[in-house]
Amino acid sequence: MYLFARFVLSIYMRLKYRVHFHNKENIPPKKISKKGGFIIACNHQYYWDPPIIASFITAKFSFMAKSELFEGKWWFKRLIIACGAFPVTRGAGAEKALERAFETIKNGRVFVIFPEGTRSKDGTIAKAKSGVALIASMADVPVLPVCLMYGLGGDKKRLDYAVGEMIPASEFKIESERDRKELKRISERVMEPIKELQQQILDSINP
Repeated sequence: MYLFARFVLSIYMRLKYRVHFHNKENIPPKKISKKGGFIIACNHQYYWDPPIIASFITAKFSFMAKSELFEGKWWFKRLIIACGAFPVTRGAGAEKALERAFETIKNGRVFVIFPEGTRSKDGTIAKAKSGVALIASMADVPVLPVCLMYGLGGDKKRLDYAVGEMIPASEFKIESERDRKELKRISERVMEPIKELQQQILDSINP
């Protein structure tokens, strides 16, 4: 079911958008992606960000989605579950959501997380929440930074998809998940390359 859902969405996204890749050489080889066990951290603008990421990186993904998305149309609920989504309620059940994230990573999935915690209406990248730092440090896996930007230059079908270099797990090690200073450092370490990727995209259209 997962592979079929991913295949359908991949075709749809490739038809919907005209993709401009940046640093395509940083996309992990299929052998590594299929093995999974790493995190993709990306800025967040649209509900479709997860399937867009999945359309161009070959792997089995999982990601958190707000619980409201599972209460709407039945076909949409089935679709996002098939694509690896699991519900999380803001302000509640954080520990359970983190355990689910660790479980999916351990089982060879690529866990997609949006460090800002919510969508940006104007494309501005906000500060990361502590969740990304907790998951990255406790899961002990590398993180691949990705940046997506839509409609630049007034072209509604344009999608800029930039991939950074994989950040090794060793950079996320901490002694205690209650160390706020270290959690802040890790959050900033994850967000820094995402912001750099965004600037790279903007520079490419405004040389």
